Amino acid sequence: MMNYIWAGFILAAILIGCCTGQIADVSHSVLTYAGKAVQISLSLIGIMALWLGVMKIAEASGLTCIFAKLIRPLIRFLFPDLKKNEKAQAAITMNMTANALGLANAATPFGLKAMKEMQKENPKKDTASNSMCTFLAINTAGLQLIPVSVIGILVGLGSKNPSEIIAPCLLVTFLTQIIAILTVKWLQKGSSKCQK
Repeated sequence: MMNYIWAGFILAAILIGCCTGQIADVSHSVLTYAGKAVQISLSLIGIMALWLGVMKIAEASGLTCIFAKLIRPLIRFLFPDLKKNEKAQAAITMNMTANALGLANAATPFGLKAMKEMQKENPKKDTASNSMCTFLAINTAGLQLIPVSVIGILVGLGSKNPSEIIAPCLLVTFLTQIIAILTVKWLQKGSSKCQK
């Protein structure tokens, strides 16, 4: 679907450029911003490599296990159905850790593993369980302590102070995380009342 949307945008830009006699400007913009896209991508590669390396070191040194122990009470509170499923809890913890560091690419495999583990315990295989819905809401809201990707883009665009985004990003993602958790728990409570 997204391919059709982007193709529509490109086609609309070309048609409008032809109709208004500004097709040269459209061509110039395409080439200019293609170069900027490569520049931003290269700066992102460096930052992502750094933080993925830090994540690997944290995992090898046991720091992620310490973090997991710290947030385990929160995991047990948010996912009461998973008290016996250590693998799902570990994958959720790693996913939340990677997301908090702004490493969405590193968080994806852990998210998929967590969903796979939760699906094993799901009594209705064609319907998402409460734990799966909670995890999806938390993952989508994505609390970020260090927005690595955004900082990388700002560096690529030549920002003088790319780290100034950290405080607003932390505040916004914290609020969206709280709203996501409250919403999913409220909907789960309403759903359980309807089933009775």
